[in-house]
Amino acid sequence: MEVVGTASSGKEAVQLAHKARPDIMLIDIEMETETSGLEAIEHIKRELLDMKIIVLTIHAEDDVMFRAYGAGAMDFIVKTNSISVIIDSIRSAYNNRLYMRPEIAEKILGELTKLQNEKSSLIYTLNIISKLTATEFEIVRAIYDGSTYKSIASERSVEEVTIRTQVNKILKKFNKGRMSEVVAVLRELKVFDIYSR
Repeated sequence: MEVVGTASSGKEAVQLAHKARPDIMLIDIEMETETSGLEAIEHIKRELLDMKIIVLTIHAEDDVMFRAYGAGAMDFIVKTNSISVIIDSIRSAYNNRLYMRPEIAEKILGELTKLQNEKSSLIYTLNIISKLTATEFEIVRAIYDGSTYKSIASERSVEEVTIRTQVNKILKKFNKGRMSEVVAVLRELKVFDIYSR
């Protein structure tokens, strides 16, 4: 292995990639800014598709790792790992073997499972919402926005008991016991962000 150059910023890393054309680059995440390494990776991979990049950083957060892989990194190594792990990663990248250590694979699989569950939950919730009447939808939206049954009744010129009857129908459709549970689900899935687009 031979070091053909070093860079102290994301900008320099991009310049070095074009000038030296190394087989493999080790890039940190945080240089001149907190994300300059990620930006450098994205820039390099746009112009030099075959460049193999390994992230070597102190940042062990999952979101940073996912962003690094998303930018085009072949591997993600935390600086506290042993030298042998770094060397193995370089050799694997050089030989086009995408070696994913168990802890990385576990995090990625966990995130994929989470995304799949969120997708299923969102589809399920949107299906329920599509079955609400226009009035029920407006009541759900009003409660979501913080209105009370009394204020909704006043605004709609009906008795509060009428709103409570409609709320009971809404709860049955969502299979929930309280409107606070319905609102919690809608907030978690950001459902009204979809409807406000």
